[in-house]
Amino acid sequence: MITVSDLAIQFGKKPLFSDVNLKFTPGNCYGLIGANGAGKSTFLRILSGELDSTRGNIKMEPGERLSVLKQDHYAYDEFTVLNTVMMGHKEMWDLMQEKDALYMKPDFNEEDGMKAAKLEDDFAAMGGWNAESDAAELLSGLGIKESLHHQQMSSLTGKEKVRVLLAQALFGNPDNLLLDEPTNDLDLETVLWLENYLANFENTVIVVSHDRHFLDNVCTDIVDIDYGKIRMFSGNYSFWYESSQLAARQLAAQNKKAEEKKKELQEFISRFSANVAKSKQTTSRKKMLDKLNITEIQPSTRRYPGIIFQPSRPAGDQILKVENLSYSIDGEVMFKDVTFNIEKDEKVVFISRDNRAVTAFFQIINGEKEAESGIFEWGQTITSAYLPMDNTEFFQKDIKLYDWLAQFAKDTSEDYMRSFLGKMLFSNDDIEKKATVLSGGEKMRCMIARMMMEEPNMLILDHPTNHLDLESIQAFNNNMKTFPGQILMASHDHEFIRTTCGRVIELTPNGIVDKLMDFEEYLSDETIKAVRESKYQ
Repeated sequence: MITVSDLAIQFGKKPLFSDVNLKFTPGNCYGLIGANGAGKSTFLRILSGELDSTRGNIKMEPGERLSVLKQDHYAYDEFTVLNTVMMGHKEMWDLMQEKDALYMKPDFNEEDGMKAAKLEDDFAAMGGWNAESDAAELLSGLGIKESLHHQQMSSLTGKEKVRVLLAQALFGNPDNLLLDEPTNDLDLETVLWLENYLANFENTVIVVSHDRHFLDNVCTDIVDIDYGKIRMFSGNYSFWYESSQLAARQLAAQNKKAEEKKKELQEFISRFSANVAKSKQTTSRKKMLDKLNITEIQPSTRRYPGIIFQPSRPAGDQILKVENLSYSIDGEVMFKDVTFNIEKDEKVVFISRDNRAVTAFFQIINGEKEAESGIFEWGQTITSAYLPMDNTEFFQKDIKLYDWLAQFAKDTSEDYMRSFLGKMLFSNDDIEKKATVLSGGEKMRCMIARMMMEEPNMLILDHPTNHLDLESIQAFNNNMKTFPGQILMASHDHEFIRTTCGRVIELTPNGIVDKLMDFEEYLSDETIKAVRESKYQ
């Protein structure tokens, strides 16, 4: 359990947040949310002891252990993968080193033997004899093959290191667990594994994530940083989001009678309570959220970009025909004999165990790469807009944001451009920024604005939520649900896929798996799992 009392932090003259009084209790998972710059990572750093607060204190129960997801991917390069994971339980690891050093003494004596016996007892009490097998089990669950367990961390890729550091944080069943963006660089199946792990975790978890589906499946409470305060609400992210939207609508409807507002609130809570009862975290923990209350939730100060795609013309009956496309990278087959048709109004998610496969496929159908074999043909009425996963080449020119966007605009009048930039949350001061110094999130909003200006009836989106904050992801997702055209997309955002796409195409080295079905059903269907597995053999 973590108790926060009268906490405040101030940089310069303005406090980031103040008067924070919270209690994080075992058996609960707390989703920490807030706009960019609100102080989410700062709050985690204070909880971990890495950063001192201006006022107040943090207290854990005596003997409790705190574990934090490390962000430095190079800190453990000189250690093996397995040892890096076990180092997550510092007390156990230090005891192991002391015990091993004692046994290595050339003049080992009776006193050393007595000390060694005590260390062995302490080691056993910590579960030390199962440490290696527990660490290996975590690594395997997170997709790190057994052949890598005894290799040096320096030999792993960046994405593999992320998984090892996550295993390190989870190792040893810590009493309190702090996770900052734990789903970054995880594939969808590994995210599902982590969801199940945390849903059954009996201690205290505080997590920051931009993955709304993940937050919904693991969180019992939402901790919101807004108005310079940090407040806690029962329920998951969707409950918080929908209730904050309801609060905003009710605030706008000043003339609505109190009785009507009360009825609307009661209906909302009743509907949402039914949904929460079916959620994964409540089922696995065998507990219900007894009472959902939104009376204290205020309309959020967050701003949502105006992401609205409006095709200039409807698509005809012929959309996209693909026949026998194949492609390899450095002799490794990414996909082979890919054949399918896209029908009118279809929204399709493309997946693969190797992200390079989907990216290469999108580049091929956009004319940026050539396939090794096969053909594709677009319908004559199709106007497409492509959002690549890597947008670096678009931001090489040292020009102002206004001029950058003007490159793609049909109407470059000042009023139109300022209106468009305003919708994408760029202020008058932002317009003077150089394109080369924009943040990852700002670049993504620029790319989305560029696509909107093209007024396409076909969207090709390669991981569209990368670098975006929750507000931008929510706005993007909301528009994709109602977009009157076709969508081909790849994403690790489960909620974005679930609420947008009705067809799944998986690219494999031995053809495709193509199913017209809900994404969650696709991932969980045992028959389809067997077919998918055979395609990678």
